[in-house]
Amino acid sequence: MGVFKVRAVVWNVQDFSRKVDVDLLVDTGSTYTVIPRSILEQLGAVSIRTVKLRLADNRVIEKPLGEVGIEIDGFKATATPVIFGEEDVFLLGSVTMEQLGLAPDPVERRLKPVEALLMKAVV
Repeated sequence: MGVFKVRAVVWNVQDFSRKVDVDLLVDTGSTYTVIPRSILEQLGAVSIRTVKLRLADNRVIEKPLGEVGIEIDGFKATATPVIFGEEDVFLLGSVTMEQLGLAPDPVERRLKPVEALLMKAVV
């Protein structure tokens, strides 16, 4: 798949006035969105728990996970999981794309709206 970036607005889920614009690399191999720790701390985001992650080279690492709000092209998720990453890592993960109802179009190098990515139980 072709790699491309998208512009996103990210905010603190507890304080909507604390927002920042970031460019995220679209990465369908990443479950979680990853934003540098310094930016998340600037927003006032806090770690909820630590998660174990398997990297492409098969190493397992532990990273703090928190929540932020995010908007891309007018599509909003009020709370999406985010990993506190290294300073040069900006990734848009598959969970956030599903929450936003967006999927990557590698040909046009952009995100496109799609219907019902997440399956819901019928009760």
